[in-house]
Amino acid sequence: MSQSALELLASRPLVVLTGAGVSTDSGIPDYRGPQAPARMPMTYQEFVSGPEARQRYWARSHVGWSRMKGAEPNAGHRAVATLGAELVITQNVDGLHEAVGTPRLVALHGRIAEVVCLSCRSTTTRSSLQARLDAANPGWVQRHAAVDVRPDGDVALEDTAGFVVPPCACGGILKPDVVFFGENVPAPRVQRCYDAVEALAGCDGALLVAGSSLTVMSGLRFVRRAAKLGIPVVVVNRGETRGDPLATYKIEAGTSEWLAELAALRQPAG
Repeated sequence: MSQSALELLASRPLVVLTGAGVSTDSGIPDYRGPQAPARMPMTYQEFVSGPEARQRYWARSHVGWSRMKGAEPNAGHRAVATLGAELVITQNVDGLHEAVGTPRLVALHGRIAEVVCLSCRSTTTRSSLQARLDAANPGWVQRHAAVDVRPDGDVALEDTAGFVVPPCACGGILKPDVVFFGENVPAPRVQRCYDAVEALAGCDGALLVAGSSLTVMSGLRFVRRAAKLGIPVVVVNRGETRGDPLATYKIEAGTSEWLAELAALRQPAG
């Protein structure tokens, strides 16, 4: 089956949808892989509910970011960048596809390396906020160096009392410029992805899903649209996905090696 899937994708126009499983070989855990513990990230509604929730979020994220920012792209990221895809849609916020210069990339859920003010809507870099958090909370990262990291850049830290969260220069609330659970992906971003998927129907293209359980509708909707249009869908993931019933081929495999094999087959197209 794996060989048949590779042959299917060897020369067709592609749209690629990636999830957290593509980044596990870079040391970033996924949400729903075979070894992943059950957890629910903070929702947008919880984040804006009051200072205590934001203190809890930023205290954890401050430690997690100090580790995530050091993650390096792996063979899967490098392979995706060379596939010559019509569009690469990533559900990941870690910036690793960007780090290898992936062309025609849509970061569906935003980028954890950017911060937005909910009042004035100005954006700043996460690194600049990190410096402010360090100054306001000296020694915090070092004191909590042993806690486990989580997929979205935070850590498993329960005691966050005393953590100081600085505001925006305008006094507003700072939030990572990513789509939280309970928020909607910006409509123009979604439409660009739909347009790319739908265009595959007219050019004998295919949709490749790599490292996503497709548990949330954010990514599953593109698989559903492809299947409805008769576009072949290949899903490469360790573990069951919600898209399996719609897939032309479901490959139970790690993404790094499989994507590298596909990239080698498609090298002339890249």
